[in-house]
Amino acid sequence: MTLFGNARLAANLTGAIAMTLVASGCGGGGGSGGSGSPVTVTPSPSPTPSPTPTASCSLSARQAWVRDQLEEWYLFPDLLDTSVNAANYNTVQGYIDALTKPAQQQGKDRWTYLTSIEDEEAYYESGLTAGFGILVTLTATNRLYLREAYETAPGYKAGMDRGTEILAIGDSASSLVNVADMSIDELVDILGPSNAGYSKVFQFRTREGTVRTETVTKAEYAIEPLSPRYGAVTLDTASGKIGYINLRTFIEPAEPALRDAFAQFKSDGVADVIVDVRYNGGGLIQTAGVLSSLLNKDHVGEEFTTLELRESKSSLNDTYLFMQQSSAISASRIAFIGTSASASASELIMNAQIPYSGTDTALVGRNTYGKPVGQFAFDLTECDDRLRAVTFRTVNADGSADYYDGMASVMPATCRADDDFYDPLGSTEEGMIAAASGWIAGASCTAIATGGQGALSVGARPLRAANPNIAQIEIPGLF
Repeated sequence: MTLFGNARLAANLTGAIAMTLVASGCGGGGGSGGSGSPVTVTPSPSPTPSPTPTASCSLSARQAWVRDQLEEWYLFPDLLDTSVNAANYNTVQGYIDALTKPAQQQGKDRWTYLTSIEDEEAYYESGLTAGFGILVTLTATNRLYLREAYETAPGYKAGMDRGTEILAIGDSASSLVNVADMSIDELVDILGPSNAGYSKVFQFRTREGTVRTETVTKAEYAIEPLSPRYGAVTLDTASGKIGYINLRTFIEPAEPALRDAFAQFKSDGVADVIVDVRYNGGGLIQTAGVLSSLLNKDHVGEEFTTLELRESKSSLNDTYLFMQQSSAISASRIAFIGTSASASASELIMNAQIPYSGTDTALVGRNTYGKPVGQFAFDLTECDDRLRAVTFRTVNADGSADYYDGMASVMPATCRADDDFYDPLGSTEEGMIAAASGWIAGASCTAIATGGQGALSVGARPLRAANPNIAQIEIPGLF
């Protein structure tokens, strides 16, 4: 058994391959339909992958290396199609998708993908990425809204924020194209790659109704996992003080911020907590362990989650325990706010809480994504290749796992609520927060429908990058 006591549980092995455990979010690889979210943990003892890859970075050598790792470690060995011919695929990701297609068809794997070692480590260690720093969602009527804008990024600095509607985009103010006239692929294309220096002119309407035209240029920035505006707030409600946490992503910088937030909750006498992960596609298991430990002061040393590998690797199964946190509280009632963008580590903390809170924990909002599995990271260092391969499933203290249909059918209580993008996060005026605080106070509510992923709001869905970087994998809708 392992306590989440170390500052970093993710550790690379020496040599050409590194292995770390990940609980990823909303899918991986290319295409506009998926995104993924790693959660990093090192198994004990650390396994030694084999065979050692060739130093060659040719396409065929990288494909062969990927196949070797999947044949040895893939969680679903019976669902790996090793009959496919690598020569028929002109990218490593295309070959990965072909190998794992049987598992994809059964809904068990949307999250095995190839990424960059350098980019991923920069993201998990510091939140570093590049872009406009805006989370966008497209309605059924082809209107493009911001769900959120990151304070350190170009979009926010240009005046964009939650509730902003993007009306038109172009290369200049005289060549703007109306969003309503663009297809999804055209929108994704015009929002561009995640390269610093990429520039577009936006015409947008702010939440207050002002129409502006601004040139916005993508730049490197660090995502703050807890917003300095609303990441941690003590809400004063008619039923008492409620601690509100809005966690954007499970990365290392979130851990001290979470500890500070709970220290304030403790000082304020908070007993009930709202954990808002509505746009959080996942991240590090170690960070999930910190958050869950902060909610469970009375359960130090008890089971947080167990990671179970394929039968041939079952000796590496490991149970992780709640750890001592000086600012931890014993939360009485916990409301998790979720949507179809909530995945992986976001679902893990919900599932882990059920054995300890029972009917005193609820999912508020919509059904979640449905990702009960996680990934090891295999590194081909000389090629800057990191394979995130589905290699384990997460199981709670009651033995509950496999929530592929989302958490709505698993949680002891659910309350349906809409995310309208207009009211600010961190406010009891916002629909989902109002519903969560109402549930904590004992108000009745309509249950979330099960059997399918929940929409962010009626007819709205995150717009996804065609070739997402690691931040876009973890945070669906980020550009």
